Amino acid sequence: MDIYTVFLVLAVLAGFMMAFNLGANDVANSMASAVGAKAITVKQAVLIAGVLNFAGAVFLGAQVTKTISKGIINPEMITDPKVLMIGMFAALLSAGLWVLVATLTALPVSSTHSIVGSILGFGFVVGGPEVVNWGKLGFVVLSWIISPLFGAAIAGFIFSSIRKRILFRSQMLMHARKWAPFWIALTFTLVFLSFLFKTPFGKNLHLTWWDASYLAPLVTAVFWCIARLFVNKLIPELDEESEAVEELFRKMQIGTSCYVAISQGANDVANAIGPVAAIYMIARDHALLSSAEVPLWLLVVGGVGITLGIALLGHKVMETVGSKITTLNNTRGFAVDFGAATTVLIASNLGMPVSTTHASVGSIVGVGVARGFGTVNFQILFKIVLYWILTVPIAALSSIIIFQLLRWTIL
Repeated sequence: MDIYTVFLVLAVLAGFMMAFNLGANDVANSMASAVGAKAITVKQAVLIAGVLNFAGAVFLGAQVTKTISKGIINPEMITDPKVLMIGMFAALLSAGLWVLVATLTALPVSSTHSIVGSILGFGFVVGGPEVVNWGKLGFVVLSWIISPLFGAAIAGFIFSSIRKRILFRSQMLMHARKWAPFWIALTFTLVFLSFLFKTPFGKNLHLTWWDASYLAPLVTAVFWCIARLFVNKLIPELDEESEAVEELFRKMQIGTSCYVAISQGANDVANAIGPVAAIYMIARDHALLSSAEVPLWLLVVGGVGITLGIALLGHKVMETVGSKITTLNNTRGFAVDFGAATTVLIASNLGMPVSTTHASVGSIVGVGVARGFGTVNFQILFKIVLYWILTVPIAALSSIIIFQLLRWTIL
């Protein structure tokens, strides 16, 4: 067995570990608001996220993915394929270990930023500062600030609107019947646009934002008409109006959670499988192109890893994000999902490597602040932000250490 085959086997194992951690941390925190708001139980979240993430990863996942994550380094400046292969393996291993540490301490971090930091580390050692795409790195740093603030602002605005137009009115159910179709239509339009612009399947349609500007009002109008027909059935006949409104938003939140699960599987599986695909190509061709075909069996490995991760360790991060930052109910949880999804959609289409984790946590804080600063646990928030700041440097440093040890031992 030659060195290429050995590293391919090791890379598949490391990719599985990364996918496992992605499920346990990233996927879990995106389902946390639904669990925290008691729209679904932890077991239901595990089932929904497990099945839909696997389906998203295998059937809608990146068939072709950039082999160097997010273009953070220029691989053409690293001419030795063995060095590149060892470096990608070191990056995968260090990113997986950091996300595992964060998961075991029940804190949400970005797996995207972990893999970016890890690749940055070995790239810097091999090619020096000129190999690093500093502009892209600047975008990563900027997204730490912008995505939570965007998420907080949007979620806070949505929740304040729901309170003003429904919850603070004397005839709550009447106003819910009036406004619910609008929120349902807007949510489905957001899901529709996210599917078109965020998933690999939708990207293959090659629609532009100009096309979307025509489609979005039409889609909104269609969903509004459908929602008008069914909204009375969606609102149960309960004596207590506030319970009926919460029940309506609970059902809406189940829908947004399902969307989050399938789109996350489709998009984030590349974080675990992209570096493996690069190693697979180097092992096969002894060279690395700018993009790599991802074999179906690798997507299956990623899908199984994500599913096992959320099933075995997902509850840790769900508990922190869903219930320790602020108290959520269904209307607040809906505002959180809406704020996070909108932030991810807008920021990613502006070319920013936005993190769903950052957008979700920012949205939860936004909803909390809308009710008063006293409702937010800033001690937990401080720990989370500290982990975000540490993610890139720790992933980079551990990647450098693993890479150097492997290079000195093997080459």
